[in-house]
Amino acid sequence: MDNTTFLTRRHALQWAAAASASSTLSAFGQSDWPQGKAITFVVPFTAGSGTDVIARTIAEKLGPLLGAQIVIDNKTGAGGTVGAALVAKAPADGYTLLVHSSGHVVNPALYPKLSYDTLKDFDGITPLASLPNVIVVSPAKGYKDVADLVAKAKAQPGALNYASAGNGSATHMNAEKFRVATGIQAQHVPYRGTPEALTETASGRIDWFFAPLVSALPLIQSGRLQALAVSTAQRSPLLPQIPSITDAGYASAAYTFWVGLFVTAKTPKPIVNKLHAGVMQVLAMPDVKDRLDKLGAAAMPMQQEAFEKYLDSETASAAQLVKAAGIKIE
Repeated sequence: MDNTTFLTRRHALQWAAAASASSTLSAFGQSDWPQGKAITFVVPFTAGSGTDVIARTIAEKLGPLLGAQIVIDNKTGAGGTVGAALVAKAPADGYTLLVHSSGHVVNPALYPKLSYDTLKDFDGITPLASLPNVIVVSPAKGYKDVADLVAKAKAQPGALNYASAGNGSATHMNAEKFRVATGIQAQHVPYRGTPEALTETASGRIDWFFAPLVSALPLIQSGRLQALAVSTAQRSPLLPQIPSITDAGYASAAYTFWVGLFVTAKTPKPIVNKLHAGVMQVLAMPDVKDRLDKLGAAAMPMQQEAFEKYLDSETASAAQLVKAAGIKIE
């Protein structure tokens, strides 16, 4: 299924989904979980990454709603697989959760020897938010626009480079989709996380980086980075003067970065239901929506069954992209 089409339909229904689940958590009162015990959100990317910022935004409101402290634990490495493996092996008791990006569904195609099964070892609760990436460059590079960058890359096949927040991350897949759509050759330079990739791009050592808008915006506003286009089909209200990748003439490169919440498979259904209802309430809160708006993000509430189908579709699409781009992780 085309990702842009799916997202358009999803945005049309998302608040209806939130409303249907916004009844109080007392509906699931049979479960005593979490009994005041701390809950850990494992985020497989660095602090300050788009996934991390979304996780913290949700945790701040969900913790009090559940009557428990939510701790953020950044377990980075290998495109998010280190943190995911930790949650896959955790007890299925609802106290260790995974907040992962759309890179989660890419990893089965990139890492054939994963220690976990992406679809079978996790139960999806709901997507939390979608947000655009933005292609950023150092102003010193002198790129006028996306077409100029593409022209220079084609004039020097393999000479330019691009950063990512790690192999298989959403920032990596966004860049690969762009590379396939434009037919350019360039060298991929993976970093441990978004902050490092932004620093290297601002320094000029990296030619371009599809960065989460929430992370790149301060550097764009300060002039340390130049934004060429946002990755989505539509412009971002936070950068209305910057074209979308579709406006820039590369509609087939459009990509949306999403962040979702997962639990270890076989977590008791009352806990899963309580988590889902709680997150739906948080995503419907006006102050959360306002916070997400300021981050350039949009709440992405979804019923669990719909999320599972979405994960199946996204995993299949990601495998096709990995094959088309010829990506191999050594």
